[in-house]
Formats: sequence, C-alpha cells, structure tokens
Amino acid sequence: METKNRTAITVQATINAPIATVWEAWTNPEHITKWTNASDDWHAPYADNDLRKDGKFKTTMAAKDGSFSFDFEGVYTAVEEHQTIAYVMADGRTVKISFTSNGDTTAIVETFDAEDQNPIEMQQGGWQSILNNFKKYAENL
Repeated sequence: METKNRTAITVQATINAPIATVWEAWTNPEHITKWTNASDDWHAPYADNDLRKDGKFKTTMAAKDGSFSFDFEGVYTAVEEHQTIAYVMADGRTVKISFTSNGDTTAIVETFDAEDQNPIEMQQGGWQSILNNFKKYAENL
C-alpha cells in the first residue's frame, strides 16, 4: 500500500460525564447508532464493534431520506480501556482517540488523517459535528 504524507486534523471536546459513561457510549454499538451523524438529516442505522487490537468495526451512515449511505469501517491497531483507541480506516488513513478522565468530566482528543477529496475545513467541521453530537448524547445518559 502506498503511504502518503497526510495532513493530521484534530477535533476535541470535554464531555460532562465520567470516563466509564463516555467509554460505554463511544464503544457500544447500541449507543453508536444514536450519536454518529454530522447533521440531523443523517443517521446511523447499523453499527458493529469488535473493540480489541485487530478487531473490526463498521457503522453505516445514511441520509434519512434514503438518498445515500456509506459504511465507515476499519481495524483497531490499539485499544487501552478508558485511555486510547487507534485504528486504520478502510482507505488506509489512521485515527487516534485519547480519553482523559478529569473526575466528572472526560476530555476527548481525536486526530485523523485528512482525505484528498474535500477541503480540510470541511473534514474538520464534519468530524467536530459528530463529536459534538456525541457530547450531547453522552451528557444525557
């Protein structure tokens, strides 16, 4: 596989919930389908997650009107419970997510390789929107 020097993009949020709640909401497919969307006209009707090194995950992201859908999938390269998740997406790009417990809050920092088809700002905005949806969801569990 050809490796390219890719731009790394970072998004982050502080979740007003303890690490155990945040981790469960982030990793359990039952929860993943409830927060994985960048806008209200999209949803995630399916998620599967084998959360371990070399385990695979897949989340189907779809327009609610049925006009378009795609599978977001990859393979985990590292999993440290309540600390770190790293994976390689199907297209070879990498992602690292750090979880830092601060008592009743949890900081999430997510860094991913940019793709070549959309502007950096658009990619950052989309991933930040999903993270913001996660924040709203996890804080209401």
